[in-house]
Order: sequence, then structure tokens, then C-alpha cells
Amino acid sequence: MSQTTLFLLLNASLATIYMVFISSILATIVGLPLGILLYITRKGNILEQKSIYQILAAIVNVGRSIPFIILMIAVIPFTRLIVGTSIGMNAAIVPLSLAAMPFIARVVENALLEVNRGLIEAATAMGATSWQIIIKVLIPESLPGIINGLTLTVISLIGFSAMAGAVGGGGLGDLAIRYGYHRFDVSMMLMTIIIMVVFVQLIQWIGDRMVHKFSHHKR
Repeated sequence: MSQTTLFLLLNASLATIYMVFISSILATIVGLPLGILLYITRKGNILEQKSIYQILAAIVNVGRSIPFIILMIAVIPFTRLIVGTSIGMNAAIVPLSLAAMPFIARVVENALLEVNRGLIEAATAMGATSWQIIIKVLIPESLPGIINGLTLTVISLIGFSAMAGAVGGGGLGDLAIRYGYHRFDVSMMLMTIIIMVVFVQLIQWIGDRMVHKFSHHKR
């Protein structure tokens, strides 16, 4: 393998890591509280608000229904407004984050739904406030499920980042298209695939270890 190829693969790998990491953080910052809000306003829960739940659920469902490639094109004006351009790594982070937010919200809501209601009732009986129930009961008890969902989200973002490369987003997807497809460089295509597989396996391994750790802490 030539130094040029190695340099291109390294730069593309770092670009992919950067895009996925930043978009995962931004999506979690929005998706986590949104998922908690969906849960607590759901019928029969601690802050039941049917109208609020229906509005939030509708927004999340619409967000999850839009294919990423369409979302990426549709938000180009918003992307330009935020980062000043519609191409490059920073531009790709905007649609990546927007695509992951509703997914994380549903993941968090579903993880919270798995929490034993008896624990919530016991905390309520002891005089715990809604905030205390969320912080001391709901989040700790649902943490393994949340981590597992976040792991799947990050893996999905790796695939989305490759699609972003099709429209100038940079990263391994861009490298595979420019060199592997347009220049018929089979070795470059294979190397990008191998690197992405390694990324996915590594993230899944880290996620599984964290789930095991926090599941063990609950026992």
C-alpha cells in the first residue's frame, strides 16, 4: 500500500470519526431529554399530558419517517445557515444530528417503559418528586437499555456518514465513491469497507461492555 493511499484512508477515517462523534453528542443532548419527556407525559405516567405527548410523538415519528438522503438535501438551507456551507464534514454533521435525534428519543422512551412500575410507585409513596423519580429511579434503571440503543444509533450514523459522502460530506463514503467507484480502484473500495466494519465492531464491543457493566451494577 502506497503512502498516498495510507494518507487518504487515515484522513477519511478521522473525518468519519469526527462526524459520527460530534453528531452523536449533539443528537444525544436533544434526544435524551426528548425521550424522557415522551415517557413522563405518556398516559398513566408521572406527568401525564396527552396533548403534549401527541405533539412530541408526531414530531418524532415524522423525523424518523424521512429517509436520510432526502433529509440531507431538504435541510441544505438550514445547514448553510448554521455552518455557512452545504458541503464538507461540518455540513454533514447537521443532517446526521437531525436524523439521530428522533431515533434516540424513541430508544430512550422504550428503555424507560421497561422500568418496573413498582419502583416508581414505591418512590412516589415515599414522597419523591417527579425530578427525583427521573434522576434516581428512571434513568439508573433504564441505563443499560439506553446505552444499547445509543450504540445502535452510533452504528447507524456510520452508515449515514457514508451516504453523506455521496454529496460531498467527506469521510470514508466520499473516498469509496471518488476512488473506489469513479476510478475503479477495487483495493481502495475494499479498504474502506474493512475500516467501516472494524469501526462498527469496535463500537458494538464498547457498547456491549458498558451494558454489561451497568447491568451488573443494578444487581
